[in-house]
Amino acid sequence: MKLAAVIVAAGKGLRAGQPLPKQFALWRGKPVLRHAAEKLKAGGIEFLCVAIPESADGLVSEMLQGLEPFALVTGGETRQESVYRALNEGLAAVGPEIVLIHDAARPDCPPEVIERLVDACGDKRGAIPVLPVVDSMVVAAGGLMADKADRESLRRVQTPQAFTFLDAVLAHNRWDGPKDAGDDAQVARAIGIDIALVEGDERLQKLTFAGDFVQTGSMIRTGTGFDVHRLAAGEELWLCGIKLDHDKGLVGHSDADVALHAVVDAILGACGEGDIGQHFPPSDPQWRGATSSRFVEHAVALAAAKGFNVGNVDLAIICEAPKIGRHRNAMRDKLAQLLGVHPDCVNVKATTTEKLGFTGRGEGIAAQAVATLVSN
Repeated sequence: MKLAAVIVAAGKGLRAGQPLPKQFALWRGKPVLRHAAEKLKAGGIEFLCVAIPESADGLVSEMLQGLEPFALVTGGETRQESVYRALNEGLAAVGPEIVLIHDAARPDCPPEVIERLVDACGDKRGAIPVLPVVDSMVVAAGGLMADKADRESLRRVQTPQAFTFLDAVLAHNRWDGPKDAGDDAQVARAIGIDIALVEGDERLQKLTFAGDFVQTGSMIRTGTGFDVHRLAAGEELWLCGIKLDHDKGLVGHSDADVALHAVVDAILGACGEGDIGQHFPPSDPQWRGATSSRFVEHAVALAAAKGFNVGNVDLAIICEAPKIGRHRNAMRDKLAQLLGVHPDCVNVKATTTEKLGFTGRGEGIAAQAVATLVSN
């Protein structure tokens, strides 16, 4: 294996003002750690080792689901101790050629930075991403300006930092400097490793304070939903939470409101929460005859828990009968009420399949929906 990465996520992260360590807090709809891990994987990292707080294995394993292979190790009292454990316990059996060491609090690592770091390690044994200092710099002493600093010779240092794996292990095993080393490049320099400088990226900004978690722009997500139910005599016909008079009704475990089911799947899809069958399985007797409005309210609540409101919903009902036109406004108003939005944010339309297929033969009704969620 060529590329592996250590993600340092064992800190308390208290300055960020979050109810849990900042590396586990939600940022742009997902835990910060999840963002960091996804970006590393997207940049070609084959194996992850994450240094985590004690007893956080279950929480972190759930956050990283689908990003296997990865290993978890309990971090130490300092960042350097956490990296030491990750290298010696989590990656020893993996034996990569190059290891990148990254702060979980830098969730947005562009793949181009990873590529530059790996390329630089072909010539040097270590490389770090840096950015120029654009502000004037001074040396401070006792609250006063002591001297002017030369910003031309200064750089802002970011992570991930890349090293040949054997050098990283050797450097951390031999470290006898300050208890909390500033970064891994400092540890590597202590054993004489030259560190190449590569271009960093402003996207690698570290999340540190509460203000860093405040989104300056809205995030938008879109999901789609599709559902079908069979028509049969003796059943009630519910569409968009409205009961319609018809000689047949829809068959299902709940009230079989095919329109609302499509909307629920669209919302769940937009916020990454699976589908309606996972949340309300037909095999569960508690949902027998349940009103589908409960499903909509549940989906909206899940979206809200992830920081999203419903922006708009576009719903198409596909059937030969009954005719939907005269019920459209009532359906739109009811659906808007369930979604907690203005009726202008909801569109209900109907179409036929020109007598083709099961809907054309009047055997059932289909519905498809598109939902847009906007971060709140």
